[in-house]
This record gives sequence, C-alpha cells and structure tokens, in this order.
Amino acid sequence: MERRDVRKLLEGVAAGEVDLVHAEELLASAPFEDLGYAKPDLHRGMRQGVSEVIYGAGKTAEQIVGIAGSLRSAGERRVLITRIDKDKAKAVREGLSAEDADAFEYHELANLATVGDAPKPDGVGYVAVCAAGTSDLYCAEEAALTAEMLGSRVVRLYDVGVAGLHRLLAHLEEIQGASVIVAVAGMEGALASVVGGLASCPVIACPTSVGYGASLGGVAALLSMLNSCASGVSVVNIDNGFGAGYQAALIDHVSVRGARDEGE
Repeated sequence: MERRDVRKLLEGVAAGEVDLVHAEELLASAPFEDLGYAKPDLHRGMRQGVSEVIYGAGKTAEQIVGIAGSLRSAGERRVLITRIDKDKAKAVREGLSAEDADAFEYHELANLATVGDAPKPDGVGYVAVCAAGTSDLYCAEEAALTAEMLGSRVVRLYDVGVAGLHRLLAHLEEIQGASVIVAVAGMEGALASVVGGLASCPVIACPTSVGYGASLGGVAALLSMLNSCASGVSVVNIDNGFGAGYQAALIDHVSVRGARDEGE
C-alpha cells in the first residue's frame, strides 16, 4: 500500500465512507511476510511512497511468483520485476494467479516485467530519456518503463548521440522543457555532458556497457560521466537503467509530494 493509498483510506474513515474495522484490517498487516527464501517488505510503499521492486536476476521463477503474490495480496496495485529474461518471464506468468497473470506484461527489450498497469502520470512535468544509440535502448527502456510505473510521463529521445549532434539539437525544445533528464550512453559517454549543457533541470547520467575493448564494459563511459564539466549531472552505475528511472521519477514528483504532505 502506497502512502497516497493510506491517505485516501484515512480520509475515507474521517468522512465516514470507510468502515473503521475494515481500515484497521488493512493497516494491521505485518511489515513483512516471511516466505523462507525472502521477506517481502509490505510497508515500503507507506515509508517511501513506492512499493518493493523485485530484482529478477538470481531468483527462480517460483521465488518471483511467491514474492509478487505476497505483494499483491498485501494490496499492491502494481509490481515491477527487473532483470528477468523471456523464458523466466513465461514461467512466472504461468505460476501467477489467474488475475495476476492477466495483469502481467513482459517488456523484452528492457528485460523487465510488470504486474498491474502504470498509474496515471502525476509528476510536475515529464522525464526525458535520451539514448545515445540504438544499442543503448535496453538500458534506456528500463529507465523509461521504471519512471512510467512510478507515475511519470516519459518522453523518449532515442538515437541522439554526439556522433550526429544535429539529431540531438532537433529535440532542443523537449530537452529544455523536461523536469529531469536521463542520459543513457556507452562508448565515451559524452551525451550526458552535452545534454547537461543544454538543460536547466537535473540530468541523471547512465553509462552502458556498450562499446569496443577500451570502453572496458562501460567503465570508460562511467568515468567520463563522473568527470563531466556540466553542472547538475549525477551518475548511476553501469547499465542501471532502473536506478536512473527511479531517481528521475522521484525528482519529477518532489513538488507533488510536498503538496500531498501539506494536505493540498
């Protein structure tokens, strides 16, 4: 249950629209469920505003099914599963309840799955996800889909790397109008600095492992981004599209959360 759901529940009780006993039952659940192999955090949405996300790599399909089922049973309307391949996603779908299987969707390019639809965007603006090349789209889509599942509107600007700067400048309006930008690039990672010099909003640089030998699996791009001369650029780990998308969604919702906390 996310924080906004708790607020609506309490408002319903105060207005006499929700039965007090029913509300008590919803809020009295344990903070986590012990499944033996995992302890799904059932109160993370109340603490952080976003429910627990399942990291699929290294987990069996059966374990993912159990964790997702636990979260859904606790009232989570949507579950995000990262780093999950096509075969494992198929096995997860087959193991879910009929209702959750119908709500399951696999995004092969991003190696990401969702249970439940993305919420209606309610951020302060939009997240612009810029990908240097087509080879970077696996990471860019992970960032974009994550931000959408967290309630942000996403504008995708793909294949806008610095090897053809005119392609990026053709999207200057979208870049300058964003509330936050995710710049995804491999090779030398120069895209983040160029975007950072064009935008007035925070830029989250996400290096990818794309490139030839001296790119060192993304280390070259990572170091380039860390040494960016553009102000306002921060950096996540190599291939961490999820982390970039998550952080972007938080930034996109800063003013919204402040208004909610004040009861507006």
